[in-house]
Amino acid sequence: MNTTTKTIHMNKENKARLTALERAHLMEKYPSVPEHALAMSKWSDTSANGLTKCVTAFIQMSGYQAERINTMGVYREAAKVKDVDGISRTVGKGKWTKSTSTAGSADISATIKGRSVKIEIKYGKDIQSDAQKKYQESIERAGGIYLIVRNFDEFIIWWENFT
Repeated sequence: MNTTTKTIHMNKENKARLTALERAHLMEKYPSVPEHALAMSKWSDTSANGLTKCVTAFIQMSGYQAERINTMGVYREAAKVKDVDGISRTVGKGKWTKSTSTAGSADISATIKGRSVKIEIKYGKDIQSDAQKKYQESIERAGGIYLIVRNFDEFIIWWENFT
């Protein structure tokens, strides 16, 4: 998809498909809970976070393995100490601790039908970094599948062709 075009969101059929998959999954997991009392999710691909949740859940509820990969570092707060008068003070500045994950790692790592699948979520005008392009090359060179997903409908088209 061209980065200057408008982002297309999940169509009604695919939203209904994801909802039905969740309902079946929850009914199997909680057989004593009446269907009307199940706590259903409100699926939406209108943000990168929402799209990541939709894709990950769909893969998992379809019986395959998928996990979200956190590649962001951790912010460490500055030290807080009490002086002799018992007053709390902040000493120094907080800082980011670099992530230990591989640079450019995809947002979702999955195993589908025995194949390693890495899924990069790109929302709106977001584009691949150089590190992500190198990561994609290494995955494909090793025989894995690397996929860039911009909306749930695009993912479902890939899914139908792959499975």
